[in-house]
Amino acid sequence: MSHPFGARGFVIFSLVMIVSILACSITTSTSDNNAPAVDSTKAALELEATAMSLQITQDAMNATRPTSLPPQPPAATVQPTIPPAESSPTLEDQAFFTEDFNNGSSNWSYFLTSGDDSNLDLYAKNSMLTFDINGRDVWAYALYDPFYYSDVQIDVSAANRGNNENNISLICRYDEKKGWYEFNVFSDGRYDILFGQWKSGQSGAAYEKLYDGGSNAIRTGMAINEYTAVCNGNSLTLYVNGTKVHTASSEFGLQKGQIGIGASSFDRYPVAVDFDWVKISQP
Repeated sequence: MSHPFGARGFVIFSLVMIVSILACSITTSTSDNNAPAVDSTKAALELEATAMSLQITQDAMNATRPTSLPPQPPAATVQPTIPPAESSPTLEDQAFFTEDFNNGSSNWSYFLTSGDDSNLDLYAKNSMLTFDINGRDVWAYALYDPFYYSDVQIDVSAANRGNNENNISLICRYDEKKGWYEFNVFSDGRYDILFGQWKSGQSGAAYEKLYDGGSNAIRTGMAINEYTAVCNGNSLTLYVNGTKVHTASSEFGLQKGQIGIGASSFDRYPVAVDFDWVKISQP
């Protein structure tokens, strides 16, 4: 039970009582014995009173002090934030995708089967791959280097910015030693499907025509067209702006190779063709 006056009141009360006892002792000693004001008995009483005062003060402080500190809440545990792991691209992710040329054309290489490459300026700019041709009979191609494909579908968006005498090409199963399949769409509305092969010493290419014709689906002149070439088994199918144009068959036995795109000039130039994107997918 706590003292009714509290710790501070109890201390003050105790001190007053001690002072009173000392005063009585000093008065009695003086009046009875007429001794000096300070003697050995008085000193002993003062020392005893001081000790009592200190003990009472200490007891009062102990009575008001909690026996132990309240438990502190545990410190918050901060878990490190781990960013989610990025999945590594798979072979399929890299092989089948849409090339928009935002990062240049470092995965593409080029070759010519006709003409002087000094008349060709091939570059990636403004998210497009551009063929600028300033000479006659320049047949230029760009190959996607990282992968070889068997059955494959190639979709492109191509804009003709030059004269009306040129063609745009799509290639599948390119093999330097065995040959390739080539789809050509001319800016005057014609098209053909070919088997191409390097001559001895790569002194040019020899072509065998598998089919040729014309289609109203082709937007002629300075226009934008979307072309699709599908190489599936021995079937070679050409689409223009979503319309199936023709399916040719081949017995040349090409099994696998690179895909590519191209542009060519004939008697008139300059020729300027922009490929906005190239989509590579499974048929």
